[in-house]
Order: sequence, then C-alpha cells, then structure tokens
Amino acid sequence: AGFIKSPLSQKRLTQDSVELYCEAIGSPIPEIQWWFEGNDPNETYAQLWDGARQDRVKINATYNLHSTSTIYIANLTSDDSGMYECRASNDPDRNHLSKSPKVKWIRSQANVFVIERPDIKAHVSEVSGKLVLTCNMSGTYSSIKGHEWVRGDKVLHTDETDSAFTSYTIDGKMEEHSGMYECVYKTSPEIRGQVNISVAPQVMAYKKSEHGNEGDTGVLTCKNPSFPPVTTWSWYKNGQGDLKNASGRYIIKSSGNKTELRILKLNIEEDTGDYRCNATNSYGSGDATVNLRVRSRLAALWPFLGIVAEVLVLVTIIFIYEKRRKPDEVPDDDDGGSAPLKSNATNHKDKNVRQRNAN
Repeated sequence: AGFIKSPLSQKRLTQDSVELYCEAIGSPIPEIQWWFEGNDPNETYAQLWDGARQDRVKINATYNLHSTSTIYIANLTSDDSGMYECRASNDPDRNHLSKSPKVKWIRSQANVFVIERPDIKAHVSEVSGKLVLTCNMSGTYSSIKGHEWVRGDKVLHTDETDSAFTSYTIDGKMEEHSGMYECVYKTSPEIRGQVNISVAPQVMAYKKSEHGNEGDTGVLTCKNPSFPPVTTWSWYKNGQGDLKNASGRYIIKSSGNKTELRILKLNIEEDTGDYRCNATNSYGSGDATVNLRVRSRLAALWPFLGIVAEVLVLVTIIFIYEKRRKPDEVPDDDDGGSAPLKSNATNHKDKNVRQRNAN
C-alpha cells in the first residue's frame, strides 16, 4: 500500500469544524483507519470511528479502484488539538487479534491546532440617518492583517489596519438594510463576528391588486424581505377575520419569508374584496393588503363581442350607403364611337390634299 494524498495540518478556532483527507493505493485495495494522539504527554494513540466524541466525528470511506477516506470533526474544542494519523494496510492479517501483520501499517500524519475563539462584541446604532456597525475583539490577537465587512457573498468594505476594533457605516434606516453582516478579521485562522440588523417584518404584497375569473383558483402572495425571518403568517379578509379556520376553499402555504393564499372556485359576491397578510417575528409584526377582483367567465368574451358588433355596424353602414348612392352618368356608346371615325375621315382627306399639292 502507498499514499497518493495525505492529510494536511490545519489551524482552527473552537466551535469551528475541520476536515482531513487521505487516499491510498495498493493491490489488493488497502483499508484506511484514523487514529489520534492528544497533546497530553500521557495520552497514547486511539482509533477514531464514525460517531465518536458524542457524534461529532464523521468518517466516510470508499473502496473502488483505490481507497479514499475523509474524517470530519464538528464543534471543535481545545481537547481536539493533537496529531491525527491516517493508516493504510492491505495485509490479510492486519486486524487479526493474535497475529501480527506481516506488512506493517503505513502512516501519514497531520497536526490540528485548535485555538480558543476570542470574544467579539458586536453593536449597531443609528446616528444622524446612518447605521454604524462595529466589532471589537477582546484581548490581544497577533497578526491582524486587515478587516472585511461582508453580507452573504458580497464584500462591502475592506482595509489593512491591525486594530482589534473595526466599523462600517451605511446610509439609511434599519428597516431598509436589515440582515446579517459579518466583520472578518484577516488572521490565521480567520476570525468572524456577526452583526445583525433586526426589525419587525416589512411585509410587501407581490401585487397590490389581483384579478381572477369566476370558478377559477385565485392566488394572493406576500413576502417579507427583512430580518429576522417570519415565525408566523396569517391571512384575514375584511369582515371575515382569520381565514385559517375558514371554509375548505382557503388554502394557506407559508415557508420562511413568503406566504400564499389560494382561494378555490372563486365567487364574485363572496370573494371580491381586500385581503390582509400579517407576519410576526421576535421584533414585532407587519402586514400588507391585496385587493381581489373576481370577473364573470363571460368577461373574456366582451372584447371579442365588441369587435364583432363594430364590424357589423360598419358593414351595415357601407351597405346602406351603396344602396342610396346615385349611379354615375354613362356617355352614349353611339356618339362615342362615331367621333373617332369622323376624325379619321378628316385626317385622310387632309392627307390626300397635301399629297396633290405636293405633286
């Protein structure tokens, strides 16, 4: 057996996770095991298995053309610091309880250093129409090479100062910029703090006015773009109250920051009106109103019938006009035919006279 990929030493913070990778080849395909030796001088190597350390250890292995194995350790503590060893062997007696393997296990090692996570105090305040986000890391932490402010995958600001304090300013109100922001310290390993701008739900209707045909299914939708997410959605209709326990024609589907009300078999008299979607989170509640208009099934035919009526009126007007119009005066055919003949005769006579005069 031989290694083609070995695990790499890494630095991590407490509460982070770490993943080590190992790959070996041989014929027959070798088995891979993971072993650990802590930093305590009296601690010896112990084999790790899937589900160890209160189910924080996950081991995945595949044995196809060669052997691959990954060990993943979640929610790291200082006790997870130490030497991790990937062992590989394809000796038939490698796991025999009484026989020693003829071919020893080959080993590849990696150190994992788990550093105590420093405390970061995060704060957000409103000053003169602006939001000021701050992070302050307690204690001294060496080798700070700068900071970044991040929201999701977008980097909002970066600098190269080595201070334990960092800030970021946003123009606007909290309701306009709610969400999760991170202050990132450029250290090894990287240190992140979280600043939350939290507000009551800022509910919006996808459309303030919806239309539906009688007998069809009406769909009304509301969303909440603010943070934190909505915990409870409710729908109300003016004069009816909460629609959750109403008749079976109402179906409410809510997930996270979106809710949808479906009304089956729309009725002009019963379903037309204003509907209110209400959202609640730990910071309060908010709502929005959607107006629903239900049209008759024949409503779609009215434009077509109007066009047909216009065409019929136009045809009728043209027909009546043609009937009442006087016929044009037509010239007499005999008079019209004699004129050219008379003219031709005159022309021949003049021609003959000219010829005699020439002679």
